[in-house]
Amino acid sequence: MTQRLNYAQQSPEFFKKISELSMALQSSVIEQKIRDLVNIRASQLNGCAFCLDMHVKEAKIHGESELRVHHIAIWRESALFIPRERAALAWTEALTKLPEGGIPDELYERVRGQLSEKEISDLTFSVMTINAWNRVAIAFKSVPGSADKLYGLDKAGLN
Repeated sequence: MTQRLNYAQQSPEFFKKISELSMALQSSVIEQKIRDLVNIRASQLNGCAFCLDMHVKEAKIHGESELRVHHIAIWRESALFIPRERAALAWTEALTKLPEGGIPDELYERVRGQLSEKEISDLTFSVMTINAWNRVAIAFKSVPGSADKLYGLDKAGLN
């Protein structure tokens, strides 16, 4: 697969802004473990090979277990996720595949039972950002693994 164009070079001002948002989210009240789960799940749902590859490697670097990474796609049936993580995954799925009629009150209340309003807000920005990255990587066919050295992902040992 060949990347269609280098969007960072073609639109450097926009690339810089979305990168700044991604970096700002590193100081979110949402813990890294959940941010990793969110990035992987949204990338799975969107079919973004580049982002899925990147975020699986990041999760490994951050200490996530391989089994939990494999179970993200089946999180509802897996016993490996705590209620807080389940709420974040459910919110991620709803925001990634927006249901007709919007987000149901029942889902919001379930998530609100596990996360504070600040956490829900930060989580929403995290989901929004990974979905934006997914769309640009899919549109321009970013090649999985092509930025490993640049982002230090070669440290994951998943080549």
